[in-house]
Amino acid sequence: MDQGFFLLFATVAVVAALMVVVARNPVHSALALMACFLQISAIFIMLAAPLLAVIQIFVYVGAIMVLFLFVIMMIDVREAVLQRFLPGGSLPTLVLLVLLGIEMLVLVIRSDRFSATEPVATRGGDAIRQLSTTLFADYLLPFEAASVILLAALVGAIVLARKEQG
Repeated sequence: MDQGFFLLFATVAVVAALMVVVARNPVHSALALMACFLQISAIFIMLAAPLLAVIQIFVYVGAIMVLFLFVIMMIDVREAVLQRFLPGGSLPTLVLLVLLGIEMLVLVIRSDRFSATEPVATRGGDAIRQLSTTLFADYLLPFEAASVILLAALVGAIVLARKEQG
């Protein structure tokens, strides 16, 4: 059952990563990247690493995606959609992509890491609990200050990216 969920999450992550590269609209690429990050976070949860999953969501889905959206807002999306990254040459890229995908499947199938053994339970629960208590009790004000700063940066990017009317 766990291997089935892993394969589902991994497949969706690979498809989302492909959509990041293939999508012509930068906003669609950013949304696909966010979906890929969320799938990786789900894989971390399956690996019994909830702290890494939460860090993946906070750092990558939260902070990095906000930065990507700032960049997308700063460029003219309509003009960027009309331009292509690699003019022509999509057939060699597609062939290379298929070859790398086949190589990845062969390596995964031949690997011993996907056996039916159960993962070893970690005893780091107390350390994670202590870290989370420290972060959200002693350092709550810096976290809130960082969120206000990110919100101000978001409003500033919207104001800078807005086109003048008329």
